Amino acid sequence: MSIDATPAMTQGDIAARLERLPMSRWQISVRLLIGIVTFFEAFDQLLIAYTLPVLSREWGLSAATSTAALTIGSIGMLAGALVSGWAADRIGRVKVIAICVAVSALCSAGMAACDSLTPFLVLRFVQGLAIGGEVPTAAAYISEITRAHKRGRFVLLYEVVFPAGLAVSALVAAWLIPLWGWRSLYLLAAVPGLMAFLILKKVPESPRWLASRGKYDKAAAAMATMETKVQRATGEPLPAPAAAAPVTEPQQRGNALRDLFAGRYRRRTLTVWTIWFVGYLANYGITSWLPTIYRGVFHLPLGQALWYSTATSGAGLVGCVLAALVIDRIGRRMVLAVGLGATTAMLVVLGALGAGSPVQLLVWSSLAAVFNFAVNISLYLYTPELYPTRSRALGCSLGGVMNRLGLILGPILVGAVYAGGTALGSVFLLISGITLVGAIVAAVFAEETRGRTLEEIAP
Repeated sequence: MSIDATPAMTQGDIAARLERLPMSRWQISVRLLIGIVTFFEAFDQLLIAYTLPVLSREWGLSAATSTAALTIGSIGMLAGALVSGWAADRIGRVKVIAICVAVSALCSAGMAACDSLTPFLVLRFVQGLAIGGEVPTAAAYISEITRAHKRGRFVLLYEVVFPAGLAVSALVAAWLIPLWGWRSLYLLAAVPGLMAFLILKKVPESPRWLASRGKYDKAAAAMATMETKVQRATGEPLPAPAAAAPVTEPQQRGNALRDLFAGRYRRRTLTVWTIWFVGYLANYGITSWLPTIYRGVFHLPLGQALWYSTATSGAGLVGCVLAALVIDRIGRRMVLAVGLGATTAMLVVLGALGAGSPVQLLVWSSLAAVFNFAVNISLYLYTPELYPTRSRALGCSLGGVMNRLGLILGPILVGAVYAGGTALGSVFLLISGITLVGAIVAAVFAEETRGRTLEEIAP
């Protein structure tokens, strides 16, 4: 079959051409390239946690200034999630990803050169903007270049790089800081900034997004580039596109924010926001306090407390991989509802046992993490599927805002209960009540999207 850049007449034509592309090493190479970037954004996110003890000694930080150093990045991520969705729906997915990567790397290099707290905090906030912007935009992009068949596995195997980046940051920090000091860690995090130029050169803009903006010539050219690369990778002619699905055209496009609450999208938005908030509140509410509980309640040595906590995060990474392997078979709603339901069950058991020993806490919190992490990573697949191309990035970024709210409020809620002298088991029962609400919402209101094209799900 010949491939040309004749402009497609509709978004539906572009979608049909995308859906007929077989999986090849070209798609995998794009996923790998964007995945490396996302990996390092996760790496950057946790650097402050591992360098803060050294910074506190070197700069004489108080408890208040240490807290500011820890939280300023999260505030930036929340703001970045808000801004990036608007930007990506207007100037393009690839440009926003490249800008975020470059800004994040420049901030890392700047922080490595800092000799005082104030410029460090400013750079950390700006870096937070970039991290909060890149992650949801990349999720939207990967979904848009992937066909419906086995989209869940393809997207989630990409998303696994984020929790992997979080895990690797801990290991690299433990190795580098004693040898080369805290600045070496930030210099290492600046290296991926070079990827911004590679992304702009090698990664084509989403044809779905280009068509949604009425840029049919550019959409057709990007589509032709993809088709050529896939055909070259497979060594076989491409199948003919199916009939184009009807899609709302750009002249019918309205306000993107209003889109998220209009018609069928209102229920989807409220549902997915609830799951984002509940999933990350439970995740960070528990995992952020585990080292303190192991130390304060069970009096474990610091090293053992950290390894026990790391084991729970490792179990969560296993849950992410399991979600990627089964989500195309059992569906999105099943993973979300069963995942939150099982998380609830594990926390109820832990609460009933009263977390009477560190081993009990390790086992049941790790089992809860398997299911909780599976839910959270699945949201990066599910959320882009729910919205039309014209407002997909905004939908993803606002999901990221709920993620950040849960991330911020979870540790505060658990800390308030734990510091109030409440029995440890009650802390887990409290979180289990919240995850139960999320499980019910997912089971009753989540719409199944498995095996359907993005245009079918969100015209």
